[in-house]
Amino acid sequence: MSAAGWAAVVAALAVAASLPYWLPRTVVALRVRIFARVNGEEGIAAPGRDVPAEEFKQVYGHPAADGRSRGAALSDLFWYWLSPGPEVHQEHLEPGPRYDDVARTTRQILAGPSRAEWTGLVARCTRQVLDELGGGERLSKVRLRDLMMPVWASVYYEVVFRSPCPREVRDLISGNADDVVSALKCTRLRHLDRRARLTAYLRERLAHDPPPVPLPALLTERERAYYLQGTFFNTAVVQMSEATAHLLLALATHREIQENLASAGPGYLDRVIDETLQHFPLFGVAHRITTGEIPRDGRPAIPPGSVLLFNYPEYQRSGTAGAERFDPDRWLSRDTRPTASIPFGIAANRPCPARGFAVLTMRVAAEEVLRRFRLESSAEHTRSLPSRGPCLLIPRSDTGSPRLRLAAMRLADHWANVPRSLTQLVLGTYMVWDARRQGLCRTYFATAPGGSSPSVVGSR
Repeated sequence: MSAAGWAAVVAALAVAASLPYWLPRTVVALRVRIFARVNGEEGIAAPGRDVPAEEFKQVYGHPAADGRSRGAALSDLFWYWLSPGPEVHQEHLEPGPRYDDVARTTRQILAGPSRAEWTGLVARCTRQVLDELGGGERLSKVRLRDLMMPVWASVYYEVVFRSPCPREVRDLISGNADDVVSALKCTRLRHLDRRARLTAYLRERLAHDPPPVPLPALLTERERAYYLQGTFFNTAVVQMSEATAHLLLALATHREIQENLASAGPGYLDRVIDETLQHFPLFGVAHRITTGEIPRDGRPAIPPGSVLLFNYPEYQRSGTAGAERFDPDRWLSRDTRPTASIPFGIAANRPCPARGFAVLTMRVAAEEVLRRFRLESSAEHTRSLPSRGPCLLIPRSDTGSPRLRLAAMRLADHWANVPRSLTQLVLGTYMVWDARRQGLCRTYFATAPGGSSPSVVGSR
């Protein structure tokens, strides 16, 4: 081979070897531009040029920032991802009697277990899933989100129905939740047949053995099944699985913090949870549609019909010294803890219903895992967690170092970003286009202004 030929081969190999360092970021930037082009430039970013960080809470908490889906093209995409039944999902109901009825029912269901009952329930469900790994007797490589999803599927089933969750139903709930979150992250297309199997089970269960807390009276029989599926067996399971996966992965990638747990005293794990939720907030961008004018001092009023895009990660990074550093001790003092921290939203505008016990239950689940295993991971930790959190669970009795396994994990995770980012670009672009084509939200409000039409329910 000529010198020029060898030079070409070397250059090609260099480009190939560098792919993980630049291709995923390039593809993400391209995907964002495509999404914006397909959806249109309709939103007002907060924080951003028009709504600075210091006005974030004021605007978010204004009574006129209460529209949820109607009138925003972006809603078509979220309804598409959350089907079936997005029209009765608690986060997508417009303000009014139906939303009030649904929100009241959710609060009543979640208020059922006492603090001690929550603790015992989460501990028992976590132990059951860990027992299926072999009781902590051998090293296991897991995906943390996959590990935690059956835990929270069992927990929320029992919270709703006040009876233990059968294994086959746990699998239905986990399959539904995994399908929704994978579509949201654009790593896989939707599989509505998988979601429909859970809907069918819930309709059958409600017909013969309904939960002790009466379900919303203003919903139809079918809508009540969709309400449970969307609020508890989709959002609650997904959010708590992601939150716990982020916590465990943070511990696995910060070995000194994990080691400090044994001697740091009570409250340290809660501070680790606070720091995890600060770095990896569960909400990305929450959109709200203004139903009236929002006046502001020294700035133009935000007119009715505006789409406000509240960016949680961007807001929580603002005004925090050393925001890039993972430091649980920043939560020890009011002087050092972040002022821009809203892990569960704000009280004035649909805060997370689980805010009162999320930290408690995350702590209990983590303690059960840490009682059996030490955690090790060399995977990249990002807020979106498209990798589902690769991690080694090492039995406490095993004192060896898994250096070779960690090196292999680092290499595999590094290169997995390349095909995954391309998959997200292709599938994400298709789903944005398909959501706009189907127009689930627009069709619903166009055909049934009163919000009772079943015309889009179950649409594919």
